[in-house]
Amino acid sequence: MLRSILAAVSGGLFGAGLLVSGMTDTTKVQGWLDVFGDWDPTLAFVLGGAILPMALAWYITTRRAQSLVGTAFPAPPEPKLGHNLVIGSVLFGAGWGLVGLCPGPAIASLSWGGTGGIVFILAMVGGMLVANPIRARIDQVAAA
Repeated sequence: MLRSILAAVSGGLFGAGLLVSGMTDTTKVQGWLDVFGDWDPTLAFVLGGAILPMALAWYITTRRAQSLVGTAFPAPPEPKLGHNLVIGSVLFGAGWGLVGLCPGPAIASLSWGGTGGIVFILAMVGGMLVANPIRARIDQVAAA
């Protein structure tokens, strides 16, 4: 029960932060990404506002054996730079830059109405469904 309450509070806080910061406004996000044009640096504060609490959270987790709800913390990811990470990052960045949304803000933007957000979510889910078969093929090609 506590886990569900914490998840709801965290998700609500995250969604409210997306709305207040402007991360659900595609023109604001595209303005942030347009570093060689009409650059809007205000989302740097959102980035800093995300990095600082996350750094603190990672620091706290190194000193604890388990989370507040009693579950073990996940192992840190492998710091290996491989082809899957590079290809995935390029695809994610291209989608973010073209549309101005990443998955979290895209879901939050559904509250604005319109078909653009729905089309994006459907395309994102479609990409998730084909990701594993494509990744397996890329791994085959890389191993050959």
